[in-house]
Amino acid sequence: MTETSATKNNNQLDLATFYVGNALCGMDILKIQEINKLIEMTKVPQAPEYVLGILNLRGQIATIIDLGIKIDLSGTELNANTRNIIVNSKGESIGLLVERIGDVVRVNSANLEPPPANIGRVHGKFFKGVFKTQNRLIGILDIEKILEEEI
Repeated sequence: MTETSATKNNNQLDLATFYVGNALCGMDILKIQEINKLIEMTKVPQAPEYVLGILNLRGQIATIIDLGIKIDLSGTELNANTRNIIVNSKGESIGLLVERIGDVVRVNSANLEPPPANIGRVHGKFFKGVFKTQNRLIGILDIEKILEEEI
């Protein structure tokens, strides 16, 4: 595991959690540039199904992908809770459309368990691992792995 927000002395990691369908997912909060409400996008002709369009973020173009479709779940239902999680990947801004945002959860990186081969109907290749909380499992997304496949 690369050292990002995990501190050297106690291996604490702050995860931003969010829902993709009913699946609770998380990622290192330091990988997130911003979270915003869905705003008007421009469709991209002949783009893959998961690419919803592009939008202008204060002069910077961001490609918006439906994270649910990208990781082989159902498409994200647009509603008042839908949000874009903006990340930077290889110098490009990418918006990950999710059902809703959860909480920030602090975990010990030593408690990360390997991902099962198939989490729900989601392919395990898109996950770095799983954290168990008192009553839920948080699937930790490997954003680079998700985005390295053709956008």
